[in-house]
Amino acid sequence: MRIRKLALATSMAVLGLSTVLTAPAALAQAKEQFFPVLSYRTGAYGPNGAPWANGYVDYLKYINAKGGINGVKISFEECEFGYATDRGVECYERLKSKHGGGTAVHPLSTGVTFALTEKVPVDKIPLVTAGYGRSESQNGAVFTWNFPLLGTYWMAADVLIQHIGKKEGGLDKLKGKKIALVYHDSPYGKEPIALLQERARMHGFEVMLLPVAHPGVEQKATWLQIRQNRPDYVLLWGWGVMNSTSIKEAQATGYPREKMYGVWWSGAEPDVKDVGDGAKGYNALAKQHGAEPNAKIVKDIQATLHAKGQGTGPKEEVGQVLYMRGMIAAMLTVEGVKKAQERYGKGKWMSGEQVRWGLENLNLDQKTLDGLGFAGVMRPVQTSCLDHMGSAWARIHTWNGSKWEFTSDWYQADEKVIRPMVMLASGRYAEEKKITPRTPEQCKQ
Repeated sequence: MRIRKLALATSMAVLGLSTVLTAPAALAQAKEQFFPVLSYRTGAYGPNGAPWANGYVDYLKYINAKGGINGVKISFEECEFGYATDRGVECYERLKSKHGGGTAVHPLSTGVTFALTEKVPVDKIPLVTAGYGRSESQNGAVFTWNFPLLGTYWMAADVLIQHIGKKEGGLDKLKGKKIALVYHDSPYGKEPIALLQERARMHGFEVMLLPVAHPGVEQKATWLQIRQNRPDYVLLWGWGVMNSTSIKEAQATGYPREKMYGVWWSGAEPDVKDVGDGAKGYNALAKQHGAEPNAKIVKDIQATLHAKGQGTGPKEEVGQVLYMRGMIAAMLTVEGVKKAQERYGKGKWMSGEQVRWGLENLNLDQKTLDGLGFAGVMRPVQTSCLDHMGSAWARIHTWNGSKWEFTSDWYQADEKVIRPMVMLASGRYAEEKKITPRTPEQCKQ
């Protein structure tokens, strides 16, 4: 009996010691804001995925070097998924509960976005899809955890049609024109189709749909159709090696690169650098920013991290198009945490649910953006409970043979065209999933 009591006392002492040892550790974890990083640095999409991830991680490091988010340090962990949807979901599941729970998740994949849309409301982790994902998720009344900040593919397609219409002398001049969409045969590539078909109905042009199978290195048949049909314009909705392949095929086919317009995921340095002069004149949409080597934030990160050997990738990449996009994605999330702290406690760790409130109450005016080092890079962003996109501006940049140059003024997507489509599609989703949309009154709670 005495032995049993001794064993019990010993086990209780060990348990007590364990509690003493683990409690501070758990407390320390709770004081760090954990950012899961779903990345792909390998495979066919690695050359495009890596600079985005480098920009994203560098900004988190930069914030830590400046003292954290109002004193709260950031921790992060990467999980490589190779742009494969199933592996992306596995990465999410592996990281979502670590270190007190994820602040927000950026899947950098429309396929993974579709797969996670029903998971994040249960896990209470915001799903930030800056410039990709589900276009109808702009409606925060239905998609309460999705944040397609700065733009969706419907917005992108709308701006491209506006620009082409302007070049032709007016949208009415598009009647009888033929516009081809060369797209990655995936949820990502299919997203703009509905908007293009709506604009075609409005203005009387024809849309040619030309899907390209993953990963996009075989496009001979696609460009044979373009050579035979000679569309007036080609829109490119590619990613990774597909983009440079399309430009090379256009060159080989004799299709003028000046008549080609890529979405913002088809307009970065990896897409054109190996083509060089052969890509000269090729245009792409810029999701607000382009290559920004002279931006203050770029110079600050160079000095704070890369000059000390603490950068994530090559220093020559800092300020390039995809690096900037990853950095902006991180900045928007950090600002969401800051906004949440305004309500729930400055200098405190924020839960995913609190960060969601912060993300849907962003109000980054130009003065704030300039103060963060993004002067000349971005326009103001203001989200709401019902609008999870927050900004609908973009412009065109063109490859001059050696670098990207802005070649248009700012365009704002036409909400009179997009909003009815968003409400219709999100309404169908709500009905299918038996979701009761939030009301403006519920948003104020």
